[in-house]
Amino acid sequence: MTSLARMLDFFLAIQNTPFSAAIVLMLLIGALQAAGLGDLDADSDFGDAASDGLLALLGLGRLPLLLWLALFLMIFGVLGYAGQQFWLALTGSLASAWLAGPVALVASLPITGGAARWLARVMPQDETTAVAVDSLVGRFATIQTGTARPGSPARARVTDVHGHPHFVMVEPDNADQVLHEGEEILLVRRDGETFKAISKGGHFLPGL
Repeated sequence: MTSLARMLDFFLAIQNTPFSAAIVLMLLIGALQAAGLGDLDADSDFGDAASDGLLALLGLGRLPLLLWLALFLMIFGVLGYAGQQFWLALTGSLASAWLAGPVALVASLPITGGAARWLARVMPQDETTAVAVDSLVGRFATIQTGTARPGSPARARVTDVHGHPHFVMVEPDNADQVLHEGEEILLVRRDGETFKAISKGGHFLPGL
């Protein structure tokens, strides 16, 4: 058997299925991005939790979610194959996928977190788009769809400090106020998944 055939047998062995699947999925994400069908800059709003506990360890919130996933898949696949190569040299056979997969998973998560934090530092700042949801309070938005009434929110568009758009649900902060489609508003506070807003004023004034 030639060295190329042995290499293919190793990479395609059933014991290595989790790692080959991870590499294929990573390549698929890259292909979708290259074709313009994916968005590695898509927001990943984990809020303030991204700086605490397990999410901070994993590096979630430091990078766009799709980029983090591609990084994790690459590290998981490479670590898995490296571990199987070591086990093959040590014992003469491959470890079961049910053993090798979880071991590689546990090892790859903290490594992915460290790599994500490093990438977040070296990437241009304007590409780090994840922001805390509460940071949108105090920013101006525009009602996009519907009319916002107390108890009946409407969809509004607001941009974060990086200039990236977010779509949020808003209700008037005052019980007797109605916010109309196309009206500019100010987000004054957050109540669960809904923002409370007041009108910027001048929506019904005639244009000069």
